[in-house]
Amino acid sequence: MTSSSSDPIKIGVLFSSSGVTSAIELSQQRATILAAEEINDAGGIDGRELQLVLRDPASTPARYATLIEQLIVDEQIRVVMGCYMSSTRKAVMPLVERHNALLFYPTLYEGFEYSRNVIYTGAAPNQNSLPLADYMLTHFGSRVFMVGSDYLYPYESNRIMSDLVYERGGEKLAEVYLPLDADWDSYLAVAKRIAAQAPDFVFSTVVGTGIAHLYRAFAEVGLDPYRTPIGSLTTSETEVAAMDAALGEGHLTAATYFQSVDNPVNRRCLANYHRRFGDHHVTDMCWEAAYFQMHVLANAMRQCGGDDVNALLNTLPGLELDAPQGRVRIDEHNHHTYLHPRIGRLDRRGQFEIVSEASGWTRADPFVISHSLVEPPGLASPAAEVQR
Repeated sequence: MTSSSSDPIKIGVLFSSSGVTSAIELSQQRATILAAEEINDAGGIDGRELQLVLRDPASTPARYATLIEQLIVDEQIRVVMGCYMSSTRKAVMPLVERHNALLFYPTLYEGFEYSRNVIYTGAAPNQNSLPLADYMLTHFGSRVFMVGSDYLYPYESNRIMSDLVYERGGEKLAEVYLPLDADWDSYLAVAKRIAAQAPDFVFSTVVGTGIAHLYRAFAEVGLDPYRTPIGSLTTSETEVAAMDAALGEGHLTAATYFQSVDNPVNRRCLANYHRRFGDHHVTDMCWEAAYFQMHVLANAMRQCGGDDVNALLNTLPGLELDAPQGRVRIDEHNHHTYLHPRIGRLDRRGQFEIVSEASGWTRADPFVISHSLVEPPGLASPAAEVQR
């Protein structure tokens, strides 16, 4: 525990700066650094500085587990921001729970999970999979080819998407998984299968360096994104920036935030971000979750006086914040977050034109109680309770 009322408060940061998912995780790390600097510039936590302790898990689940135990046991850190792939979150959860620490997880995920010691600030399935299914099935058709990376999140997301497709009388043409380190030839072979089977759309849960391979292969075989688009949960501005942006034009992504969101909070955050890290860096849905969760944590720390986990867990539920995506709220019952579902279509600059968005925030339904886009009974948005 923090030993003095004037000592810095250490926060662990576990985002990869190497490995197959390093591009998106580095964006989460930069967002965390930006938010921490903003908090410190505003006086910290009642005068106490937030001190980030950064480690590189190298996109390897076992290394996340090793490093988080070092942070908690050796560094005496109580709160950690981190993890991208669900396999990495699953690797650290037992340690976080065993030591009664707190993990803030700023990444979309497959749902069907609750932990007392995790705050989930990325999208749950009803906040991205359901809106994407509705949009793609309505606008393009119901013959679907599914492709994903070979780990937990794509398997579970495809299971949910399959249910949604079948409920609409659709057809799953194929469900293909590729290793995280699959090469260009592997993706080209998948693209040729897609072209041969001529689906109405492709549902992608490919992550990391495979995203660029998939979109390049798609273009290589001559598929037209305006006739047979990729509908993705995982392709963001950051991955598009790592490839020729024109390769993404016409394809779609479901997310709760895009850089193109036009509101005063996002404009201010973008200005601060580009001033701090350079105009060449883009933002994305995982960046935004990593950014706002730091400010939510800081507000909770100010209310409870520090980093005591039990006190934070009594304070965090119900907290709200004006985030770059819009106003968000930590759910009182499931530790997930009320978010703003959107569908974006990529342009030639690698930015998303928002083609559909929810009228307000949507409460997370991590166990997919309902497959309807209308919130089931008991999930109505609460009255605003402003917490600053």
